[in-house]
Amino acid sequence: MSLQQRPLAIGFLIVLASILTFIRPAAGEYYGEPNILVDRASVVYRGFVADPDMEWFRRNVVYARGIFIVPQMLRGGFIVGGSGGHGVLLAQDPATGRWSSPAFYRMGSVSIGFQIGADASEIILLIMSDRGLNAMLSTDYKLGADVAVAAGPVGVSAKAQTADILAFGRSQGLYGGVSLEGAAISPLDDWNRRYYGKPVQVFDILITLQQENPHAATLRQLLPQRARNAQPLGR
Repeated sequence: MSLQQRPLAIGFLIVLASILTFIRPAAGEYYGEPNILVDRASVVYRGFVADPDMEWFRRNVVYARGIFIVPQMLRGGFIVGGSGGHGVLLAQDPATGRWSSPAFYRMGSVSIGFQIGADASEIILLIMSDRGLNAMLSTDYKLGADVAVAAGPVGVSAKAQTADILAFGRSQGLYGGVSLEGAAISPLDDWNRRYYGKPVQVFDILITLQQENPHAATLRQLLPQRARNAQPLGR
């Protein structure tokens, strides 16, 4: 590396370090306690349901196999961009319509390209199939890698969308949009342990429903339960 190239390389590393510092600690520590994250997820869900552009979402969340709510997805970038946030995943038992207690996950990504800006987005993923939910149960999963992921229908003229996972987002910032393709999702074992008071597996929270926390009652009651053998209508 020439002497002329060194200042440029050092400057690039400084920018990269500052971006990663912004993304990881800010996204991870904004909601310092699991209880706060669950409370915020309830607020975000209410906001989506009340949004006039989310009519399709309102009608079809009842048919979801699971729902993943990220109250704040922080994103920033200058040449190297990235995003990060913590969220809660709840699964619906297809036989009873009962929603599980929340399991805690981290979602994040890093991308390379000519970009500049920063924003904070509210993200909700509707998991519409068993395949999609099984992918979320893995220890490290990337959106779009093994299952079909699509942007959720938005607006009064929104049409039905077929995918294992549908992504809905609301954002204000310089990017003006949300792209989740390739975002990595992994369980937050420490947060799950703190919330339930002991080491727990996400499978026991989401599928066997062996773990519960009364604090999550408000969020669970907000989610509509489908009747047995109910079929989607008017998607």
